[in-house]
Amino acid sequence: MMSSIQKYFYALVAISVLASCSADGDNPGVEYAPQMYHTKPYEPLSQITNEEAGDWLSSDEDSLGEFYNSNPFNPHNMTMRKPADNTVRYTGTAPLPYEIPKDSFDLAARTLSNPIDSTDAIITQGRALYDRFCLHCHGPEGKGGETGTVGKVFAGITSYSSMGVKDKPAGHIFHVITHGKGRMGAHGSQISQEERWKIVRYVQILQKK
Repeated sequence: MMSSIQKYFYALVAISVLASCSADGDNPGVEYAPQMYHTKPYEPLSQITNEEAGDWLSSDEDSLGEFYNSNPFNPHNMTMRKPADNTVRYTGTAPLPYEIPKDSFDLAARTLSNPIDSTDAIITQGRALYDRFCLHCHGPEGKGGETGTVGKVFAGITSYSSMGVKDKPAGHIFHVITHGKGRMGAHGSQISQEERWKIVRYVQILQKK
């Protein structure tokens, strides 16, 4: 039979094991299969600078612990650097954020130029976007209310090839798509800047028809 001393000993061991599993503050406790919790890539929300952290578990040949995850290429070995104040995503196709006021059509016409080349692929993409967002009002050839069934519903929509529109520059067209004009609503929240510039390329073809 098990003696009282043995019982107390096993009970103490069990209590110690259970206590070591509990997490407290920065102590994660004992982890089962820790490699499932600690990834090798840099973790932006985690910062372990101790190169020996988890060395008992590591099987790599870099002499670093399994849990070490600091980025040696950033200042202070940070895994993530804070973006500069007021930073916005830049797609490389137009200035962001778009700050030209709604009614500044002349300013847009003078200062904006299409950053996307007029290639066959871009024209094809621009036509597809035009068919999706513009055709139902402007018609398949940009004639607006002049021809076809579109005119019966949206009479008064100016043709792209009309005297007042056929020479409008790319910046003007882009601005109208972005903020709208007259009966046309704004599409800036529906179509990305890159897609708007592709539509502009196709509209400029329709201007010549």
